[in-house]
Order: sequence, then C-alpha cells, then structure tokens
Amino acid sequence: MSFSRLIPTLVLLVSLGGAAFAGTPTPDQILPPALTWSGKSKSLTVQPDHPWATDFERLGHNVSPNLRDTKAWLEKLVQAAPQLKLEMIGTSHEGRPILMVIATTEPHFSAAALKKSTKPTLLIQAGIHSGEIDGKDAGMMLLRDLTVRGTLQPLLQKVNVLFIPILNVDGHERRSAFNRINQRGPAEMGWRTNARNQNLNRDYTKAETPGIRALLTVLRDYDPELYLDIHVTDGIDYQYDITYGFNGPHGASPKIAGWLQKQYQPYIDKALTAMEHVPGPLVFAVDNNDMSKGITDWTASPRYSNGYGEFRHVPTVLVENHSLKPYDQRVLGTRVMLEATLRCLAEQGAALKKAVAADRAARPKQLTLAWSPNTENTPTIDFLGVKHEKQQSKRSGGEYLKWLGQPESMTIPVVPFTKPKLTVTLPQGYWVPAAWPDIIEKLALHDVQFEVAGEPVTFKATMYRISKPQYAPQPFEGRFMMSAELERVEREITMAVGSVYVPLDQPLGKLAAALLEPGAPDSFFSWGYFLEAMQRTEYFEAYAVEPMAELMLQDAATRTAFEAWRKDHPDADSNAVLDWFYKRSDYMDSRWLWYPVALETETK
Repeated sequence: MSFSRLIPTLVLLVSLGGAAFAGTPTPDQILPPALTWSGKSKSLTVQPDHPWATDFERLGHNVSPNLRDTKAWLEKLVQAAPQLKLEMIGTSHEGRPILMVIATTEPHFSAAALKKSTKPTLLIQAGIHSGEIDGKDAGMMLLRDLTVRGTLQPLLQKVNVLFIPILNVDGHERRSAFNRINQRGPAEMGWRTNARNQNLNRDYTKAETPGIRALLTVLRDYDPELYLDIHVTDGIDYQYDITYGFNGPHGASPKIAGWLQKQYQPYIDKALTAMEHVPGPLVFAVDNNDMSKGITDWTASPRYSNGYGEFRHVPTVLVENHSLKPYDQRVLGTRVMLEATLRCLAEQGAALKKAVAADRAARPKQLTLAWSPNTENTPTIDFLGVKHEKQQSKRSGGEYLKWLGQPESMTIPVVPFTKPKLTVTLPQGYWVPAAWPDIIEKLALHDVQFEVAGEPVTFKATMYRISKPQYAPQPFEGRFMMSAELERVEREITMAVGSVYVPLDQPLGKLAAALLEPGAPDSFFSWGYFLEAMQRTEYFEAYAVEPMAELMLQDAATRTAFEAWRKDHPDADSNAVLDWFYKRSDYMDSRWLWYPVALETETK
C-alpha cells in the first residue's frame, strides 16, 4: 500500500475514537449552582472593541484562544512593545512550539542578562494541564497592562517576567467543551495530558516530556526568584475561588517556606480580598463524600512542581483555582494574584533572595525525602465551605454529596503531611557508573554538578543491596514504578572511565539526593530506571554445583549456616538447595540485586 493511500485510513482510525452520547448534557446542566460573584477585579478588563482586548475579553469572558490565535496575539503585542521578546523554548511531540515571553526593561533579553539583573524575576507557567488554562488568559492581560496599555508599566521597572502561556501545547489543541466534567468554563478547553498521555506535573524528576525538559532549561538558565504554576482544581465545593500553597518549613527549603508563609501569603491574601476574591489554602479533601474528615496539608514530592521547587530551592507556588467558579471569576482572580506577586517581589525580593541563598548553602547531614500524614496532630481551621447534603444515588446505589450553592462556614481538621517517612544519612557524594548515560544526562538537565572520571577509580563504597523488589501492577506515566527493601553494605568497587561523581557539597545537593537515593519516592530507581539490575542472567548446572556443594560443606561455618537454612526450609526442592550454595559462591553474579549507584561516605 502506498503512503498516500495509507493516510486516509489513519485519519479514519484516529477520528473514530469513542462515539459520544448525542445528548451529552452541558456543564450548566449538571454542575452544582455557582455562588454569586461580582468582584472589583472586573474593572481590570477592557471593552471588547479595545485594540488590545484578548479573546477572553473580546468574546464574552468565557473563551480561551487556541494556540494559533494565542501565538498571533502575542506576536502582535511583542511587535508593539519593546519590553517584550517571544522565544520558542521547545517543541512538542507533535511539532508544536512551546513559547515563552520575556518582559523586562533590561537592555538585553538574554538569560545571562536576566540572571545577573538586580531585579527579581517571576516565572509564570500556565497550561501544564491544558484544560486548566486560566493562567494563560490572565497572563496575556498582565503583559498588555505592563506594556502597551501602560497601567502597570512602572512595575516593570522593578521586576522581570517570564511567561509560559501553554506548557502542554499538544494537550491544549485537543480542545473540547467536554474535556473536564467538573469545570465551569471556558467554552472549550484543552486536555490534561500530552499527546503521549503523559501528565507533565508528574514528570519533574524523570523529565521525559518535551514540556518539562524545556521548563528545566528555563529554570537552569534564568534561575527565577519565584515560580508560579497555575492550575484549576476539582473535588469538593467551597467558597474559595483562588487557592494556593507550597511545601512547608519542615522540608528541604525551610527559609524559602518561611518567606512564603510570612511575607508572600499575607500580601497575596490582602490583594485578592481587596478585589473581592476569596483566597484560601490548597484544598485536598481526605474524603470527597465526608467533609467531617477535613483536608490534608499536603507535602508534595518532587515529581510535582512545588515539590521539585523545594528540592531545587526555587520558591514555587502551586495555584489551584476552583473549578466550580465561573471562568471570568477564575481568570480575573489569577490576574489579581499575578499583579500582587509582582508588587510583592518588587518590595520584598531582596529578602527572598537571602532565603534562597541560605537554603542553597545549607549542608545537612540527614535529609527527609518522604513524608506521611501526622494523624496524631490534626489542628482545625475555620473553613469557608458550601452547604451540602448526602444523597443516595438512584442509579449507582452509592452515596454522594449534593452541593446546594449556599455559603456555609464550618470547622474541620487539617491533616498535615509532616511525619518523616524516609530520612537518610547523606554521603559525601554519589558515583553513577558510565554504563548509565541516561541517568547522567538527566542529572545534567537538572543542573546537578558532577565530575567525570578520566581513569578507573577503585575505592571502598557504600552500596545498596536490594531485596524483595516490588513492581507496580499497572504502568504509571509511561513507566512501571518499583520499590524494594534496601540495605547499605560496604563493598570495594571500581568505577570505569566516564563514570561521574556527584558531590553533595553543592547548591543542588539535596536535589541530587532526591534523585539518587533509591528509596526516595521520585528517585530514578523508584521510577524504574534500573530494572536491569533486577534481572538474573547467569545460572548453573547440577553436575557442577553438586561437587561444589560437597566441597563447601567441608567449611564448618558454611555447614552450620546450611543446616540452619535447611531446618527453616524443609520443603525446598533440589534446585533450591543447589541455588543456596551457588549464591554463596564466587560464581554468583556480584551485580545482581545491587543498586548500581555507589555512595562515597569518606571525604574524596
């Protein structure tokens, strides 16, 4: 079959998909009633016939433009505003450009110039989940007001802005009115995952998607003072329209967390409240059908933006607008938050820089890499909720909460994720063998510093012996995750030419530990990058091991150990018995079930 004849067939197969029910109800027909809102932030919009109106403003405050129209509007704005530059920072799987706008009054737009700038730099990221696109429309309004409209032009004298309007561009173009059943607007929205069904906000450590690889390059090259990752949440109903949060001071960046808690949060809350929005904490219900169980004060692991920012010491705020609020309310609340963030940075950026420097300079001897809920310490908060009643389903037979669209204040518990689950004693550094170039490449992408061995290096190392490996029964984000019992053991090893030594005495030493400590939840090991070490590749024949076993039993210690094992395993078959001897001989594979990355515990 010729290629030209194959194309229509492919198009037909792709277009079939799953046939939608012809009468699929609209969101207005199925979502709970919205709380009434008419905030002061509506004054931030321009009239539909304004020459610099965005599509959001021009088309009734419930439309978000596609990639083509977004790019065209930004190109027009950049042409008119000398303070702006539009760059392509990457290309998606399907060949679409990943764009970033640089806004600055510095004489040069280069990453080096902004990195040296005395002004703080804010990185605004929208569309990592492309159905949650509020940040794109709010950011376009912000850029316009910082430049051609002029209402915020003096603010750009004090700060620099990096704006990524759509990180997941392929997902953004999978547009539909039915992409998020629990979200009120816009009229069409993109899809959560990218063209390969990968969730970019699970990809920060493994860095397999073009979007996250582009983002990591921006973090490395520009080193922004503050990073906002803008989402739209789902789940229960409540009064808050703009919720946001960050990892707390118990984590790897305590000084940054302190600034975010004491300086940033009160500033943002005041600004949002003044414009008649309702700011709140991140809301992740313990049980979506039982509000009495409260919400969690989550500590994100580094697969997520805010968890990654903690280990990289980049102040990172996860913004979760409330999906049940109308689109105009969410976009305008985001616009207020972006302006307030710039003003906060302009006033208090110096203090934030000091906090970042302190966290990057810290060299702890121990580091907690995973946290669990502290159910023994559950404070309560006054929660701005919505009235609801428990309903018995007529169709499914289950129970669910019906939200009634009326404000209701309540007192609920907050379960903090502050109980250490995995704490490790940090080595001087890690050795990654040359045989794992993909791991070395990822370390470089994460801006982790290392030294390359120019000759073989033999030393006494601490290694992890693996036992009871467990593999996830289903794929997750394109990989099969794994866990195991791990024991640190001293061994003499030789690292080949091209292996790399990763010292922890560096600004991103804690990030290196999060990536290379195998028990960490988002380490390369946990993501399944070392599966080869689990595979046994040499076996034995009975005719060889039978005489070897007889010779080995001449050793008293071996004989005692075998007799104890046999007593514990009376039903072991002959192959298992011979395997016992084989595993204790020098013929056994010395690399099987050993984590290949070595720990250097003595000063190099």
